Amino acid sequence: MSNIRITKQFSFETGHALYGYDGKCKNVHGHSYKLSVTVIGTPIADRNNVKFGMVIDFSDLKKIVKEEIVDVFDHATVFNQTTPHVELANELKERGHHVILVDYQPTSENMVTDFAGKIKKRLPEDIQLFSLRLQETETSFAEWFASDN
Repeated sequence: MSNIRITKQFSFETGHALYGYDGKCKNVHGHSYKLSVTVIGTPIADRNNVKFGMVIDFSDLKKIVKEEIVDVFDHATVFNQTTPHVELANELKERGHHVILVDYQPTSENMVTDFAGKIKKRLPEDIQLFSLRLQETETSFAEWFASDN
């Protein structure tokens, strides 16, 4: 049987700031992110399986991505914990804001890499993460491909 790729798309709102950056993105700002998750596998061939013909049930993939990414990052502000932004992050947390501290500069490139690791850990053994596309603006995105890593 053939390997098939399937893709599910997600949207979430997240703020961030790039510490030390020499442009406007050094300021706290937000994006309406669009995340496309593509997995690859062989469709289930067992006619007695309720998921016969599926690589993975879209609802199962949705559960993984929602729990690992969307529900965590939606309406949060992301800061690099290894910079002085941690002080701003702590102040916002004290005021009840949803803040995520990461050990990397929260660029689309680093976020998509982080997301790949989180999703890969949750996929069934026979399903591989093929690619991710994290769209930050209408014209800007970062992509992660398993074949490149």
